[in-house]
Parts: sequence; structure tokens; C-alpha cells
Amino acid sequence: MPEKDLPPTDNSAETPHFHGHRQRLRERFHSAGPDALSDYELLEMVLFAALPRRDVKPLAKALLKTFGSFAEVIHAPEPRLREIDGVGDASVTQLKLIAAAAHRIARGEVRQKHALASWQDVITYCRTSMAFADKEQFRLLFLDKRNQLIADEVQQTGTVDHTPVYPREVIKRALELSATAIILVHNHPTRHFSLTPDHAQTH
Repeated sequence: MPEKDLPPTDNSAETPHFHGHRQRLRERFHSAGPDALSDYELLEMVLFAALPRRDVKPLAKALLKTFGSFAEVIHAPEPRLREIDGVGDASVTQLKLIAAAAHRIARGEVRQKHALASWQDVITYCRTSMAFADKEQFRLLFLDKRNQLIADEVQQTGTVDHTPVYPREVIKRALELSATAIILVHNHPTRHFSLTPDHAQTH
């Protein structure tokens, strides 16, 4: 049983007061759209499934107070999430599911466009993928001659302030994929990332 998530209660018990609040949030979400909800209200809806028998508004507000924004909450390292009173296995799983979905959608949107047409496209894509990572990553974006994304791969993962780079492995992988351009990206665990100033061309 999760350490902090509340255990099931008797279904015959009186319906908790917050069930009406949940229904009102759902109705507002469907009628007015997600922009009508604040960050803490969206977090509440994310946590509904994880904590079905608990008022999650205080937890949502505590998470935002600690991490700052919806994006920072779902991308926060698991150990830090568990430091928040009320966060257990089910809550962590639900938050990380949303983070994984956001990443998968971002990758899908890039592939649907078939190209990284500008540096802003690259920055937006990389921010979604790695801006909240808690360890340094050396990431490779392999492109074809039309700047279509062939592959997005994490070549190395390091410590909080160091990650090794092996040029021979980079070139070897580019040749395997028949890439004509490579974008080399690395992040910093301070929630920033860097891009190389130029494409590394392969032939």
C-alpha cells in the first residue's frame, strides 16, 4: 500500500463534500476549456484518479507553492515530490504519467511536421524534452537533408553537473542513420539547457 496515499473507505459512507467540487471542475473544464482553470485546479484534476477519496485542493496548492508551476510539478524529481506531505505512490505515478504524455505529444508534433524548421522549433522541442531533468544529458537530434527529424537519442547521462561526450560514438550513430545534420544539446540541472551554435554536419 502506498505510504502516504489514503486507503480505501467504505462505499456506504456519506459522499464527501469535495465530490461536488470535483464535478464542478469537470463541468467547467468541458464547457469553458482548460484555459478557464488555474494551475492548481488542473493539478487537482490530475490527482483525482490517484486520490479518489480525498480533497486534493490543499495538496495541489502545496505542490505549486513548492515547485512554482504546473510544468515544474509534473517534471519534479520523484524524491522531491515524495517530500511533500500527502504525496505517495499513486500521486507520483499520476504526475509522471502526465509528464510522459507531454513529452510524447511534443515528439509526435515534431514528427508530424516532419521538420525542425527553425531554431525556435528546436528550442521549444528540447525545452519540453529535457528542461526539467535533474541530471545532465547529452542529447542528439539526427536530421536528414530537409531537416526532418530522424531520431532523438540521449547519448549519455551524467551527474548533476557533468556528462561525458564521445565524438566517435556520435559520428558512428550518425552514419548508421544516414543523417546529414546533427544538433547536439545538453542541459543543466538548474532547469536550463544549451544548444550548440551550429549544426554538426555529416556526409
